[in-house]
Amino acid sequence: MISEHDRWLFEEGTHERLFDVLGAHVVAGGTRFRVWAPRADSVSVIGDFNRWTPSTTPLEPVGGGVWEGFAADVGHGAHYKFHIDAHGNAVDKSDPFALYAEVAPSMASIVWDLEYEWSDDPWLTTRGERQRADAPMSIYEVHLGSWHGPTRYRDIARPLADYVERQGYTHVELLPIAEHPFYGSWGYQTTGYFAPTSRYGAPQDLMYVIDYLHGRDIGVLLDWVPSHFPYDEAGLARFDGEPLFEHPDPRLGYHADWGSAVFDYGRPEVRAFLVSSAHLWIEKYHFDGLRVDAVASMLYRDYSRGDGQWLPNDLGGREYFEAIDFLRQLNASLYARHPGIQMIAEESTAWPQVSRPTETGGLGFGYKWDMGWMNDTLRYLARDPVHRRFHHNEITFRAMYAGTENFVLPLSHDEVVHGKGSLLAKQPGDKWQRFAGLRLLFGHQWTTPGKKLVFMGSDFGDPNEWDHDTGLPWHLLDEPAHDGVARWVADLNAAYRTEPALHCSDDRPVWFRWLDVDNVDESTVSFVRYADNARPVLVVSNFTPQVWSARRLGVPEMGVWTELLNSDAEIYGGSGVGNLGAVEAEATPCHGYDQSITVNVPPLATVVFVPQREESST
Repeated sequence: MISEHDRWLFEEGTHERLFDVLGAHVVAGGTRFRVWAPRADSVSVIGDFNRWTPSTTPLEPVGGGVWEGFAADVGHGAHYKFHIDAHGNAVDKSDPFALYAEVAPSMASIVWDLEYEWSDDPWLTTRGERQRADAPMSIYEVHLGSWHGPTRYRDIARPLADYVERQGYTHVELLPIAEHPFYGSWGYQTTGYFAPTSRYGAPQDLMYVIDYLHGRDIGVLLDWVPSHFPYDEAGLARFDGEPLFEHPDPRLGYHADWGSAVFDYGRPEVRAFLVSSAHLWIEKYHFDGLRVDAVASMLYRDYSRGDGQWLPNDLGGREYFEAIDFLRQLNASLYARHPGIQMIAEESTAWPQVSRPTETGGLGFGYKWDMGWMNDTLRYLARDPVHRRFHHNEITFRAMYAGTENFVLPLSHDEVVHGKGSLLAKQPGDKWQRFAGLRLLFGHQWTTPGKKLVFMGSDFGDPNEWDHDTGLPWHLLDEPAHDGVARWVADLNAAYRTEPALHCSDDRPVWFRWLDVDNVDESTVSFVRYADNARPVLVVSNFTPQVWSARRLGVPEMGVWTELLNSDAEIYGGSGVGNLGAVEAEATPCHGYDQSITVNVPPLATVVFVPQREESST
């Protein structure tokens, strides 16, 4: 029998561990089943243990809309569904709390335990300091099924870790791996909020991947989708004959963009369902945080809806107060129970305080994707260089709001699908200019304040859009131009991790200083970044294919300034324009400093200088 305490927390919407209460659980002599279906007239369990025959294993109502029953001699590995009869209509539903499921498109749930012997305590005890706002976070976004083509969880662990380690990323972010029937949804049409997709193996196989990556000092983030779910008959939609998990009014409960249902965030039991899902991924699978998908669609009742297609709130406005309260509850709950994790919002509007604490009116996330930076930067770099001088603000505007949130700078899968072309293909000009432009894009991303995210394949110049049905074209790394891009990203990651000024100041705009922000005629920008007790870093990026010789830049100290990075170096496929490794400052005032250096600025390139003095470590 479900306890009164569990029932009270469930009905209040504050239960954080419903996966321990509802669903299928092996107990002495068999398996106990519980399901929430408040409007059902009858519920039974059907499965391979009773020949899928309704009424053979009936459940009984035990209060709060929960049905419970026991199946003797049923154990680990049994396949089952819930047969729900409501108002004369019967449907067979997957278990919303199933921990494992049949390989799609089959949708039977599987009785399973999540026992696993973890070995990642050294990682877990230090992940908090590895994920702070002043720590380097460089995220490699991965779709498991197409990284190397069809694969298994355990088979991908070592090669994925080898690549991530070689390239210098700190984290892997997995596109949604919660169970989803349609592979082409990339996981964004979730049906199993407590079960990793069985396409690649069993739950413990996914645990092995995360355990292995942690053992290689690589964090693992999960893309999680609490914004909508599909209408598959065996899924959550109209679960007990009527809308249950989704809002009953289609003006709030249906999204035409995705053809999917929207959760009813005002219903306490639904909030508890989603909060419990988030806790399971972090507690049972040791994910280091969640990237929450489509947050903007949750904040606004009129998101992507026309006049008359949305339902105003009680004040007549567009804010979805119930969803806002849910997000605050979610973040507060997760941070309280799992210190050291990070919650990351994909939020595409100017909603204030997304990454600020709930107690000060924020949504409580740790980070927010900077979609404005992404859109402005890609739009700017898609222009012919001769026209960029007329759109210089697209590359500089971001500094106006950089300190308002803790930002992640994303170049994600969304930018290389649906006819948008690959990052390489977005660059104008001939082949040399396209590769130079891609290296410049990454140079600009890695030196701009904010954590970094790049989608698999982009970091070695995949010329084609991402195709989830095929593996990445790894053979391209045998070609110098593609290998040069990969080398450049690896060296950017190395500098980003070892130079405190490139990561400690990500959330500190006071430690960012423009040198030359308005050089419209030459389409260049230059700035200095600082950190406490660390050497400054000077960055200059040239967005034209012209070489700018003998350009004077102010610097904060005298001495020799080493050319730390240069995307035009021949090793990356560049033309080799540079500064012979170093330049020496002169006592000539410039850009508000008492001293300056004179440098050559390569074409379509980012160059980074640091003073020759002992570095501070973090």
